[in-house]
Amino acid sequence: MRVRSLMTAGSLGLAVGGVGFVTSCKPDETLNPTLTGANFKKDDNNGDHLVFADRSETPALVKNVMAGVGVYTLLSSDDKLAKSPDFVFGGSTDGAGLWRNPDDTYTLLVNNEDNFAVSRLTLDKHFRPVSGEYVVNSDNGTARLCSATLATPAEHGFGPVFLTAGESSVESMIRAVNPLGSKNSSQAVTAFGRWSAEQALPLPATAFPGRTVVVIGDDDSGASGGQVALYVGNSIGDLDGGKLFVMARANDDTRETNLTVGNSYPVVFKQIPNQKTLTGAQINAQATTLKALVFGRVEDVDYRRGGSGRELYFVVTGQNTTGVNADKSRAKYGRIYKLTLDAADPTKGSLEVLLDGDDRAGPAKTFENPDNIVATTNYLYFMEDPNGYGDETHDSYLYQFNLATKQLKVVLELDHRRDKPDAAKYNVGGLSKLGDWEGSGMIDISDETDEPGTFLFGVQAHTWTGEQYRNPDKGTIRVNESQASQLLLLRNLPR
Repeated sequence: MRVRSLMTAGSLGLAVGGVGFVTSCKPDETLNPTLTGANFKKDDNNGDHLVFADRSETPALVKNVMAGVGVYTLLSSDDKLAKSPDFVFGGSTDGAGLWRNPDDTYTLLVNNEDNFAVSRLTLDKHFRPVSGEYVVNSDNGTARLCSATLATPAEHGFGPVFLTAGESSVESMIRAVNPLGSKNSSQAVTAFGRWSAEQALPLPATAFPGRTVVVIGDDDSGASGGQVALYVGNSIGDLDGGKLFVMARANDDTRETNLTVGNSYPVVFKQIPNQKTLTGAQINAQATTLKALVFGRVEDVDYRRGGSGRELYFVVTGQNTTGVNADKSRAKYGRIYKLTLDAADPTKGSLEVLLDGDDRAGPAKTFENPDNIVATTNYLYFMEDPNGYGDETHDSYLYQFNLATKQLKVVLELDHRRDKPDAAKYNVGGLSKLGDWEGSGMIDISDETDEPGTFLFGVQAHTWTGEQYRNPDKGTIRVNESQASQLLLLRNLPR
């Protein structure tokens, strides 16, 4: 996320059963003939599957791609969809969630962060976008919407519900969206409290049976700093009646930079009572009183797949060593953390620093403020959003970190197309600076598509702007927002 300047599902009016959203599609008589060759896969039992092909008129805005990894364009703000030709995909694509419908089509929800909106896309059984609309516009979204998680009955024991994190200020709220429901019906989840939140991650139902546990990343750079918060509901799907906590070290040391690579630190989560009635400023004040760990902007959070669901990884993006961080108590270039929760009690655990960007001679020496993260069984994938310190050496990377060998590799780099004939289109107002764009909203869609090693990846091309992209969601809060963005499919990434 770039900073410049349930309730129970029933009480939210959201569907929590496995309700299918069925779209009626005509036979696919217009498939490009080139898609019926080696890349076309047909299963006699399940019908036609995802076809890997470029779907957008916009070129893939990435370069220097890791050998063996395929990149395919899915959608951009320039594309017109057959069943909704007036729909314009918004800028700053971010958190996403994919739902496979009973007829093998797909519903894809995507945050358009700076539009304060959520796009709802329908893709056919070949994974081709056919229609789009805004299930949330700025009037309903009310804040910059960053990372998100689609909770599902199969994985989390409740849903489907799209939990999307508001981040415009400390008074922002996390919202619950019914991915299959009516437009602009999202509601704030008051029991999560008010944060400048990047993510609200529900843990799988197996992590703490009989309870709903949600981990919140607080992307705050103010005096109280960023927090790792924890919501614990009393039953599966309880997003309203639970308690809210913030993470602290067992010895009450609040300085992030006192944590070092290679060590494990016991942590506890301390309760913030009456969170529903508190302002964000009051929650921050309580976190300070409770001696919560103060991070330099906590960003995205994810749990490792194929395990207990209690092994978590989160990103701290870092902040400059000026102002509230003049004492260098917080990371500058960013860090990757591992948080392991106690099996019997989610309010206890241990914390480790996996990668420290401030060690400019270490393995993370190329870091330029990591932001979003995906944890698979064997790897972490995380993206950069440089803070604009002026010492950037490359455009934003997508990294791969091997959890077994601790090897860090670059998967790809964003391509601002500065040296291409169309440079002016993507670099409005002059050539963009290194790191002006960010990768974001990456999710593993292998299981939903039956294609192992398949990921969705977003490009926030912040200098790609134009009148044709202005206020695409038709809300009244962000009427002058005119960024464009892109969605890509990545193939053959190991999990």
